[in-house]
Amino acid sequence: MAELKTKQTDSSVENFFNSIADEQKRKDCIQISKMMKAATNSEAKMWGTAIVGFGNIRLKYESGRELDWFPIGFSPRKQNLTLYGVMNSSKSTDLLKILGNYKTGKGCLYINSLDEIKVDVLKKMIEKAVKEKTK
Repeated sequence: MAELKTKQTDSSVENFFNSIADEQKRKDCIQISKMMKAATNSEAKMWGTAIVGFGNIRLKYESGRELDWFPIGFSPRKQNLTLYGVMNSSKSTDLLKILGNYKTGKGCLYINSLDEIKVDVLKKMIEKAVKEKTK
């Protein structure tokens, strides 16, 4: 079985944020990081080279495969900010209706900028997703 490439590293999250050339994207990442830290009560950790994750869980698949992962996290991609774990909440559908400008993918939420969404709604989505995962 192939080994997972994206693992928690000892790389500095602060250095990663400082390496983001786009000032608005860097500010958005810092704000999202604060929301996720507050919701998880966990420090931000780098996962691979470009994902910031919060917390650590052991996932177990029906096949028997197990891996370490983060319950919630994000990555500043070239096109947008990709948020992981936020869409798992059963309440996220109602909140998406009032979030603002976004796209979704397989389990991910894509936003261009925090200026294009209601930040308080995103904060609620993050909090609800974390609560569901820690039940």
